[in-house]
Parts: sequence; C-alpha cells; structure tokens
Amino acid sequence: MSSFGLEQEIQDAQEPVIDLNCRGSDRREEGMATTIPHQEPTPERFFNAINAYELTEAMKAAVELEIFTAIAEGNITAATIAKRCEAAERGVRTLCDFLTIHGFLTKKGAQYALAPDSALFLDRRSPAYLGGAIEFLLTSRLREGHARLTEAVRRGGSALGEGTLEPENPDWVKFAQVMMPLMHMPAEIMAAELLKGGEANKVLDIAAGHGIFGISVAKQNPAAHIYAADWKNVLEVASRNAQAMGVADRYHLLPGSAFETDFGGGYDLVLVPNFLHHFDPPTCTTFMRKVHAALQPGGRAAIAELVPNPDRVTPPTAAAFSMMMLTTTPAGDAYTFAELESISKTAGFARVELASSEIGLDRLVIAYR
Repeated sequence: MSSFGLEQEIQDAQEPVIDLNCRGSDRREEGMATTIPHQEPTPERFFNAINAYELTEAMKAAVELEIFTAIAEGNITAATIAKRCEAAERGVRTLCDFLTIHGFLTKKGAQYALAPDSALFLDRRSPAYLGGAIEFLLTSRLREGHARLTEAVRRGGSALGEGTLEPENPDWVKFAQVMMPLMHMPAEIMAAELLKGGEANKVLDIAAGHGIFGISVAKQNPAAHIYAADWKNVLEVASRNAQAMGVADRYHLLPGSAFETDFGGGYDLVLVPNFLHHFDPPTCTTFMRKVHAALQPGGRAAIAELVPNPDRVTPPTAAAFSMMMLTTTPAGDAYTFAELESISKTAGFARVELASSEIGLDRLVIAYR
C-alpha cells in the first residue's frame, strides 16, 4: 500500500466528533435556531477525568495482549479472544467492554469488532500499525513528569530539571526505534509538498531521530544528499533506516547537539521537524538564526510542528501538546503560526508561510531566506 493510499484510509477512518459539553446554549444557522436541551450539573466529567488513567492502562494492556490483532484475525467473542491472547475470559470481556465504551471496539450481542481507526492503526498486520509507539509515549520519564504536574505548574516548567533535553538521553533512541511508523506517511506528504517548491540537492535534517523526514526527501529527490543532525546514539537508528530504504550512499551524519554542531553551509533545504517546541522563543530564535546562516540565498527552512490556533485551545490535540511540553521541558511550548512566524522573521527569514496541507497531526511552516 502506498503512503498516499494509506492517507485516504486514515481520512475515511475518521468520524465526526460530537460536542457533548454544551449546556443551555442556542445554535443559529441559516436563520434557524436550534436549542440544545439544558443539562443539570453532574460530577460525571470530574469522575471520568480522575479515572482517565484507566484508559491509558487499558490501551497498554490491549496492545501488549494483541487484543486488536486477535479480533482482526476473526476471534470475536470473549472466549475466542481470551484463547488467542492467553488470558482469562473474564479479564478479556471486561477489557473489551471498556474499549467498546471508549470507541475502540464495537459490540453486537456477544461479538466484538474493530472500529475503523483501530483496524488501521492497532492491528499488528497493518502497515500503519502504531502500537509500538507506547514504548516511547509511556516511558517512565514521561510518566514521572506528568505525575509531578503540580510542581511543574508552580515552576512553569518540568519538575525533572532538563526533562527530556538531557544530552544523549536514551529515551530518544527509543523514540527513533518505535515512532517511525507514526511519522512515515506525514514525512512523505511533507516531502511531496516541499518538492512543489523545487528540488533540493543539499538538505540538513535537524533532530533527525528515526531519519524518516530526511529519507523521504532523499527518495523524492534522487540527487539529494541528506545531512542528519542528532545525538550519536540516535543517529545509529537513522543510519540503519537509511540503509534499509536504499539511500545510505546519500545519507551523512552530524552527531552532537544541534546548538553546537557545525552544520556547514550551502543548504537548499533545512528540515526542522518537531524540534522548536522543546525551547522558549528566544532559544528558538537563536537556533533559527543558525539555520538561516546554513542556507544558501533562496533556501528554505521547513518547520513541522503541532500548531494550535490563536485561542490556544483548538484544535484539541495540537493545543493540548503544550501540557506535554510543560511537564517534560524547562520552557517548551506548542507555538501558534504567528509565534513561529515571529521567531523566523526575527531570525532573518524574509517570508514565512503556513502550507495548506496537514502532515499527520503537524502543520508545515515554510520560512524563506
């Protein structure tokens, strides 16, 4: 399956979200008023929020037991799922009912089925399988940061000191090893979008991680050489991926801190995927000056970030990412387009654009030297 066919499947799998949080308000559309029935205050939201950890643990257990894969294979009752997963029938029934309540499964009588997004992302046989991501998303360091949220709010930054930004942090090796499936399709979309602006022959990939952003550019630009910057232990993973995808002869490593490594110059394109959110605006500006200096005249910096709207509460996933940055970094944040534009222009870029295409959960911001 091509990544673009996969993108269509993902779009088809998405369902409308109904806002159940409105109370006693009117909606006026095309001259007609629709009154939403008044609801009395209820402690349900509080109860569900306090117990939200149950959903995290249920998803972790379902991935570890291969519940979703078992159902995809045709095991559709608690008894047959339990046999396939080597678990107790009572435990499987309780877990599957809980996952049904939360929309990951459907249930008719005593038979379970996968919801469309579960079929695409949580069946191990799917090329879009994301279950391995829990190995990074649920690392002890990330969970500890959130467990100490009260302290982080008081401090205005992570209670873990440097948090995830410690040099040679082994968590980033785990990130590189397990997060590539989540980023593969967005990386190809981003590379295709950037190709519209012309081919790039010399490309710098900042915080390369698994390497898929630079590798995707290399595969769509046959003459491109990619210079991947990241910690040495992380680049070992990127290098293996470049070898596996047939671009190793055009893939070069720049190990070390992105703030201290000599990038050289003459780049047509610099990729900055999911990096700036770790730092405060002055640090981002300083770094983008370094990116600007590495580009040749007319070069571009491609910034991929979760970008909230100016209200900072929509869209929900992008806006909520600021909580992750509060708990895991000293001063990071989820930046709006206006903030990214200001950072880039202050760093010397002449023009900054927000690309119309969404790249997975990210948006693409292009800064022109």
